[in-house]
Amino acid sequence: MSFRIGSNIPAITAQRYLAKADDRNAHALAALASGKRIVRAGDDAAGFAISEILRGQGRSLKQAQNNAQGAISLIQVAEGGLNEQNNILIRLRELGMQAASDTVGDEEREFLDVEFQQLVQEFDRIANTTMFGKKKLLTGTNEKFDFHLGVTSEPVDVITYELDADTTSSTMGIDGLSIEDQSSARDVLGSVDEAIMAVSRNRANFGAIQSRLQIASSNVDLQYENVESARSRIADADIAYETSEMIQSQITKDFGIAVLAQANADAGKALKLLY
Repeated sequence: MSFRIGSNIPAITAQRYLAKADDRNAHALAALASGKRIVRAGDDAAGFAISEILRGQGRSLKQAQNNAQGAISLIQVAEGGLNEQNNILIRLRELGMQAASDTVGDEEREFLDVEFQQLVQEFDRIANTTMFGKKKLLTGTNEKFDFHLGVTSEPVDVITYELDADTTSSTMGIDGLSIEDQSSARDVLGSVDEAIMAVSRNRANFGAIQSRLQIASSNVDLQYENVESARSRIADADIAYETSEMIQSQITKDFGIAVLAQANADAGKALKLLY
């Protein structure tokens, strides 16, 4: 058996293993605290790069979800205005039918016409005040809307919609109508029927684009779910694994400290040879 005091090789070896255990323990603690498997880019350079690309794609898809919901809201605002206009047209037709019958006289027709004119004004007001932000939706602006629902700048990720709905009273052909006399009341029925058909056509158009946007939104939701799932598998920490790593490294550290103390004690035994 030999003793050397110039170099304590067992202590150096114990320190090396102790440093490794300490590094493992620190990494496990950082992973548990952050919830990330890749605490530093050096832990998995390729995985880190891929996860960051997926993270950027996921954030873009999240914004695409918001864009889709905003587009649907715009269409719903417009369709809501059309719904009220349709209700007005049905009431106008009802008033016209009432005024066209001899069950009421000319004086009563004048009373009915007062409501008729007020409803026509409200019809026109709805068309001019139905807005999304500062954009008028029912005055025939023919404005083109680009709804960006993808993660690239390619045209395939953009849904373009031209808003050409014009439901002002003059365009619908009900401006200037009256039911003050029986003949005018009967003429009103045809004009109101045409207006109802025009409003229904616009509602069908809005319904079609809304259906498309809802499908596009569902597709974006699915993409976001899958991208986040892929990113999570690469970047997120496995808590069970990191916990076991922490416990194992802590035990290894404790043993390393004990071994290092023993190695230092063994070197001191060389002093006994002098006595």
